[in-house]
Amino acid sequence: MRVYTIGQVAEMFGLPTSTLRYYDKQGLFPELKRASGIRQFGDTELEALRVIECLKKAGMEIKDIRLFMEWCAEGPSTYPKRKAMFEERKAHMESEIANMNRALDMLKFKCWYYEQLNQGNDEAELKALIPDGLPEEIKEAYENAHA
Repeated sequence: MRVYTIGQVAEMFGLPTSTLRYYDKQGLFPELKRASGIRQFGDTELEALRVIECLKKAGMEIKDIRLFMEWCAEGPSTYPKRKAMFEERKAHMESEIANMNRALDMLKFKCWYYEQLNQGNDEAELKALIPDGLPEEIKEAYENAHA
């Protein structure tokens, strides 16, 4: 097993060393070994860090990530709790994605709209197209943005 320093791990993951120290203080690396006070990261910690970073990107707070890690340490009896945690997070992310897609569709519509005006089209005529006279792709974006 290869051992990495905190600096090497920070560089691998594009994180400041202070973040790794914080995670350690929060108990997210329960098996982290030290040699003369220096943290030695192994494969277990690297995999934990991949999970931590994924969960953070999914919007989970450190306290919930720590709870998940504790459940992992408890073993198979916590599988239902872990699944429920991920189901909740998945539903939250799906909702966020839907909201972002609505915003993106509004931007698509507005880009098309102002492109038409920049090409010399009449604004009153453009407004008269909304929604049924719009090109199909723009109509779909408009309708999703206004859903």
